[in-house]
Amino acid sequence: MHCSDSRTALSARVDGEALPPGVAGAALDAHVRGCIDCRRWEHQVVALRKWITSIDSGSH
Repeated sequence: MHCSDSRTALSARVDGEALPPGVAGAALDAHVRGCIDCRRWEHQVVALRKWITSIDSGSH
């Protein structure tokens, strides 16, 4: 799996959307486990999502 495909899929997952066609959850998980850059990217996206959610809920 290419990192760009992984990041697109991770973005969908974090947003609660379906994974893109042709991307299996197990393959995505395996890629993230083996790719430090995508693992970091995933952590940043999750942190950003949490921050945005906290702003939307009014708990700065």
